[in-house]
Amino acid sequence: MHPTTLQLLGAILFGLALVHTFSTKFFERLAHTRPAHAGLWHFLGEVEVVFGFWAMVLIVLMFAIEGKQAAVHYLDTRNYTEPLFVFAIMVAAASKPILQLAGQLVRLLVRALPLPAGIAFMLVVLSVVPLLGSFITEPAAMTLAALLLKDGLYAHPVSTRLKYGTLGVLFVNVSIGGTLTPYAAPPVLMVASAWGWDLSHMFFNFGDKAALAVLINVIGLVLLFRKELRALPGFPPAQEAPPPALVTLIHLAFLAGIVVFAHHPAVFLGLFMFFLGFTTAYERYQSPLILREGLLVAFFLAGLVVLGGQQQWWLEPVLLSMSSDAVFFGATALTAITDNAALTYLGSLVPGLSDAFKYALVAGAVTGGGLTIIANAPNPAGAAILKGGFADQSIAAGGLFLAALGPTLVALLAFKLL
Repeated sequence: MHPTTLQLLGAILFGLALVHTFSTKFFERLAHTRPAHAGLWHFLGEVEVVFGFWAMVLIVLMFAIEGKQAAVHYLDTRNYTEPLFVFAIMVAAASKPILQLAGQLVRLLVRALPLPAGIAFMLVVLSVVPLLGSFITEPAAMTLAALLLKDGLYAHPVSTRLKYGTLGVLFVNVSIGGTLTPYAAPPVLMVASAWGWDLSHMFFNFGDKAALAVLINVIGLVLLFRKELRALPGFPPAQEAPPPALVTLIHLAFLAGIVVFAHHPAVFLGLFMFFLGFTTAYERYQSPLILREGLLVAFFLAGLVVLGGQQQWWLEPVLLSMSSDAVFFGATALTAITDNAALTYLGSLVPGLSDAFKYALVAGAVTGGGLTIIANAPNPAGAAILKGGFADQSIAAGGLFLAALGPTLVALLAFKLL
């Protein structure tokens, strides 16, 4: 490897961004102990800001070292489809009519289970919703599940261990739950077209194993915290009448359109603009859209795209030096420190890979997708929605990592042994 000066600086900045990601709680504490600059510390304590901030530093250095033309060209040649899509789908999926419909479906399933309401609620939200992500996409499933958990669990005085345990299972289950189809999970999207993976291939090679791991993870969580969950009232009763069926159908149509045209920003952003117009025209059926949260997550992912473009010089050789067995465990580990879609995308650029290597790379990438906030594209969305339920409104990276280790091991065994 003979990296350029800029590539070395990019790798250093990427490392600093990772350290920053694991240090957001420190900045939140500074905001309380050093009020004179509380705004700055709060800004640096937002995990969604981290990669955007260090991407800005990279571009400033690029301007200084290579000049304006090279820096602008680099920005223009990045693919921002995923950040834009996550923003659009997150806002649309979190709209009031969609959430009310999801809440009604969850209530029906919860009532159908002959179990205490709190336990039934957790079983449904942490299994059905993540698997639903294979059809409505992982970002939408993460948004829906997190918003349901925000009211059904995190609004109650439960232990910190349960909060982190739930977060770990949610992140892992969403990461693997989107593998039943070739279009829902970002790391699968990056390779499905290049490798010719269709619906049948995904379901019979990944889907059945993922579904089993999802169920084992949520059952394990429920058994471990059954005493606390028995005390929960379950999903809160509906406080408002549902909107007219036509309004809900129109929201579903917009959501479906955004999903169908996920690879075409000009189309799905156009649909999103019409969606914003519709919600304004029928404001009486809406609640405030989560535009700020969606923008923060998109900013996070866009920063990851910009910084990630300078990591191929070291990441690709690391992958190519591994056997199919080693790449499975290596991809799981690397996913914890870089977005899993970046790993699979680099793999799709390498010709002549065996089927075993391809399977190991994708399986490892989705297996490790819950270990950190940056491991999987939808994770920042869930973190943004649920972080208010934690101390200092901040999710500790170490706490999340430990909480996700058990579910990750279950997924690892399912993809490796079955």
